[in-house]
Amino acid sequence: MCVFIFNQTEMELIAKIRKNAAKNPKRIVLPEGTEPRMLKAAQIVLTEKIAKLILLGNPEEIKNEARKLDVDIGQATLVDPLTDPRREHYANMMVEIRKKKGLTKKQAFELLNDPLCFGPMMIKNGDADGELAGSINATGDVLRPAFQLVKTMEGCSIVSGAFLMFVDEKFGENGVLVFADCAVMPDPTEKQLAEIAVVTAKTARAIVGMEPRVAMLSFSTKGSASHPLVEKVQKATKLAQEMAPDILIDGEMQLDAALIAEVGELKAPGSKVAGRANVLVFPGLEAGNIGYKLVQRLAGAEAIGPVLQGMAAPINDLSRGCSVTDIVNMIAITANQATETM
Repeated sequence: MCVFIFNQTEMELIAKIRKNAAKNPKRIVLPEGTEPRMLKAAQIVLTEKIAKLILLGNPEEIKNEARKLDVDIGQATLVDPLTDPRREHYANMMVEIRKKKGLTKKQAFELLNDPLCFGPMMIKNGDADGELAGSINATGDVLRPAFQLVKTMEGCSIVSGAFLMFVDEKFGENGVLVFADCAVMPDPTEKQLAEIAVVTAKTARAIVGMEPRVAMLSFSTKGSASHPLVEKVQKATKLAQEMAPDILIDGEMQLDAALIAEVGELKAPGSKVAGRANVLVFPGLEAGNIGYKLVQRLAGAEAIGPVLQGMAAPINDLSRGCSVTDIVNMIAITANQATETM
């Protein structure tokens, strides 16, 4: 995950995301508690009251590192996974969660020594609302325990990745579009594609604060072409509409029909989404990943993401090259997601 701020719209949205998070600060656990960028970001988050932070690691080491950096983390909760009194309870929970995999209590205790496992267990037990890591750990190491322990939200069987795209103001919601899935699921089934549509709409509400108008993309608009790939999107659209009747979801439609009013009116007359879409759901990861990168590289759009969605609680991953600002913004985004999932 990398977040860069370059244009006014993006700066205004990030400010709004931070402000929204501060209205009802959530408990965000940071497993990389001694990492210097994390500590610098923690000071900013605590000062702005964006979230209540839980730093994992040896408390003395965390305090010593904070002193070296001259940062104030006095308002943060420091938790040592090696000595925390909840280890016994967490181990029992882990054995129950992973009993089909044959996890023993001894193995559970060993896993809890790792902050990347301890953090998700805090969330599972209701002791934290979300997690952010990845500044010094690989994506797989961050997400594996999250998938195994926190699992997906009710009604959702998969995790997907959304990007916030900042484009020309005539598109989307004053120049903001949400793309998905651009990061996780290579070839979603009809049901999975429907789930992606619904959770992406919720991401748009939770993070951007906009009322989603979801376009289910295809190379066909309202039956203009006949092909199994078109039928897949048609069926996914129907399922998504049934799953979330309160959300505007329409398809199948081509990109121009989704974004340009004149084309939308011509190809999908009467649609409340066509020509006005602010959430674009791609039919597969190939299209999604290529699509967001085309817009980013050729149109000069800015991208924030991927924001992981579909989990029972928000757990997000950072790039190991992330900046302090990236971390602050992702803590705010994670906090906004936590508000939506509660």
